[in-house]
Amino acid sequence: MPTPTWDRLPAAKRDAVLAAAEAEFGERGFSGASLNTISREAGISKGSLFQYFVDKADMYAHLAELASLRIRAAMEAEVARLPVDTDFFGSFDALLKAWVGYFHDHPRDRALTAATNLEPDALARAAVRDTVNRHYLEVITPLVELAHDSGQLRADTDRDALIALLLLLLPHLALAPHVNGLDPVLGLQEGDRDHATVQARRMLRLILDPHRPTPRSPTADTTS
Repeated sequence: MPTPTWDRLPAAKRDAVLAAAEAEFGERGFSGASLNTISREAGISKGSLFQYFVDKADMYAHLAELASLRIRAAMEAEVARLPVDTDFFGSFDALLKAWVGYFHDHPRDRALTAATNLEPDALARAAVRDTVNRHYLEVITPLVELAHDSGQLRADTDRDALIALLLLLLPHLALAPHVNGLDPVLGLQEGDRDHATVQARRMLRLILDPHRPTPRSPTADTTS
């Protein structure tokens, strides 16, 4: 995370560094990103970057944190207006539409999400995934627990496994419409928002529907 020197920088200079770093990491990922390019585009010396961050990985993790916070704020605003406590399945369906739409509308966060998920450097990927996964889990886990506790999921639902599957699905749905090669089956790479939403819902139903409670059979009237 940033050093105290970073916090003392004027806001305009911080914004310039962040904009340059987001553009470079978003386009080239951690492995390909150049600190020389970032410093040049931000109008500072390369040495100054190491006064603001411990190293390149530290800067990368900070960018992942900021992107996660922006994405999380948008999704939590969506959750707040949905009837999750009474209609988990319908609410998650609406949330998925908002999720797909967010990455169509926010190319900066889409690029950083791609960099985070597709980074080939194992150590860098692990560092930023730890940051990003925390935000995913802090939003998804309460929704699943609420659905279970309110009887909207089967009592025997393996909640940890369900959360793990959602954690795999959501980044894929964010990126597959925009990154060639991630989806060879459903046509997500065509980039059409409505098509991506329809196919995303297909995948979500495959994961969630087995956990719907079994409808109760009507009780026969035995009174005479």
